[in-house]
Amino acid sequence: MAESETAKRIFDEKKLFIFDMDGTIYLGEKTFPYAVRFMEHLRASGRRILFFTNNASRSTRYYQTKLCRMGFSPREGEVLTAGDVTVGFLTRKRAGKRVYLVGTPDLYHSFRRAGVLLAGDENGVLADGESADIVVSSFDTTLTYEKLNNACRFIRGGAEYFSTHPDFNCPTEDGFIPDSGAIAAAITASTGKTPIYFGKPYPETAEMISAITGVSAEGMCVFGDRLYTDIALGRRFGITSVLVLTGETQPDDLAAADEKDRPDFVFPSLDELDRFMFPEA
Repeated sequence: MAESETAKRIFDEKKLFIFDMDGTIYLGEKTFPYAVRFMEHLRASGRRILFFTNNASRSTRYYQTKLCRMGFSPREGEVLTAGDVTVGFLTRKRAGKRVYLVGTPDLYHSFRRAGVLLAGDENGVLADGESADIVVSSFDTTLTYEKLNNACRFIRGGAEYFSTHPDFNCPTEDGFIPDSGAIAAAITASTGKTPIYFGKPYPETAEMISAITGVSAEGMCVFGDRLYTDIALGRRFGITSVLVLTGETQPDDLAAADEKDRPDFVFPSLDELDRFMFPEA
């Protein structure tokens, strides 16, 4: 009873609820209806919501539309991706540098709209003599050998190497598919260079969330299905972390994790958390 009362008090004190998307509030195109209900209860209670995904294969506009279609009704400024964090870094700290992107056309155009100087076209095809100062790799469902070869060649030639996020697998209705971290691993195996990562759980993400929302880490709570991204963000930056078992992490993974890598709270899904926080709803 005392533990439940402590947990209730902690959740009651939070101002900003940060949600991972795939594996947490939906799976591919399958909406978790209880997640929609939970969002409605949070909004009715005066809490703020932020949707943050490491999946940079799509633009913020795409996710805004998808979340609306699924019934989550996101408000302006409530959706962020690891791609946004990467763009923020490039425009602030690498302005004027030419970037070769191993990413989807959607991400390519997001970078371009933000003013990032890009080498190659949306398919990664270079013009004769084009070079790059920086390589950025991401979750690329349009990956080609030409893109991999270009990226490795630029990195061997001295280009800086960044990656939008470290996730190895992306959950779908049909199982896992290779994600950004798997693509980065292939590039690292060829070049010997490990990228600087953005997205969760890296400091640029925590800094951007705080800057955009005006909420300190103590007032935040992060929900997700991965120990090494969602939960690690909380553990590294003092944000209360909640693991749900509807995506990548399963009970055996949690049992095998070091104490320092474990979440503050674990729920089978957001359904149980909703019922815990709003028993009368």
